[in-house]
Amino acid sequence: MRSPVTRVADAVVLRGVVRHFGAVHAVDGVDLEVERGELFGLIGHNGAGKSTLIRLMLGLIEPGAGEIRIDGQPVNGRGFRDVRRRIGWLPENVVLYDNLSGHETMAYFAKLKGADRAEIGPLLERVGLADAAQRPVREYSKGMRQRLGFAQALLGKPAVLFLDEPTTGLDPAAIRDFYATLRELRQAGTTVIVTSHILAELQERVDRLALLAHGRVQATGSVQQLRERMALPLDVSLRATSVEALPALQAALAGLPVQDLSCDGAELRAHLPRASKMALLRALAMLPAEWVDDVQVHEPTLEDVYFALRENRQPTIGSAS
Repeated sequence: MRSPVTRVADAVVLRGVVRHFGAVHAVDGVDLEVERGELFGLIGHNGAGKSTLIRLMLGLIEPGAGEIRIDGQPVNGRGFRDVRRRIGWLPENVVLYDNLSGHETMAYFAKLKGADRAEIGPLLERVGLADAAQRPVREYSKGMRQRLGFAQALLGKPAVLFLDEPTTGLDPAAIRDFYATLRELRQAGTTVIVTSHILAELQERVDRLALLAHGRVQATGSVQQLRERMALPLDVSLRATSVEALPALQAALAGLPVQDLSCDGAELRAHLPRASKMALLRALAMLPAEWVDDVQVHEPTLEDVYFALRENRQPTIGSAS
């Protein structure tokens, strides 16, 4: 689902961006557009170029070629100084001053950004660190440091927020709260670009994502668009009310292009092309209700899509869209 915010222009635009480190082509001709108010994911293997790409978009390193615009301004232009004040960043490895308290750390970053110190208390409350605000950072756990890093990234109410592996060290409750905060920011119009190795976290949370491999964008789109592009099969599970009812379920599948059909007691499992999903449901609807105990149809996960794209594997069922 796209952001409800009306699109005026893309918040982030990259055209032919290149950055090499000697023989290493960290970023190798990247074209990318991220809409205003969009929650956009970057995924890829270690060394795919995700962190380098973020540093390029932040203007921390210069591209060897190509153009990068953030909020309409080129990152190497004079106008980018003002844009940078409206950017938030949480790096993959948060480095903080151990002798400062959480509140002092926030005050330090607020001064650097020119942000209002009145934001500090509410932000520490928002990330669950209000009770630890006066404790030195050396006493913080890894998860607490990560939350403090997230809080500093939110100083100044950024228009564009870059988050590099932001949930490292967070427990499940903190991860849930983190993404709830991102939803609120997105609804308010903030553009968020996030990287993560935990693909299950991103699957239902990003509007779109890009898969990077060897410094290049291999594919972009929503999770559903990428599923359909790869034509990965659905995972179907049918459970009969008894073993005696199994032949009827098998007969319902007989006219469908199922693969990998297996039977375990009163349960049938198979892979089915996406295009045949409605035909399956119609066939099952023709059976007496008392013969079918349960039906489950599972979409391919983002992890399935990721590995299929990485391997550039041709689907075995259906045709690519």
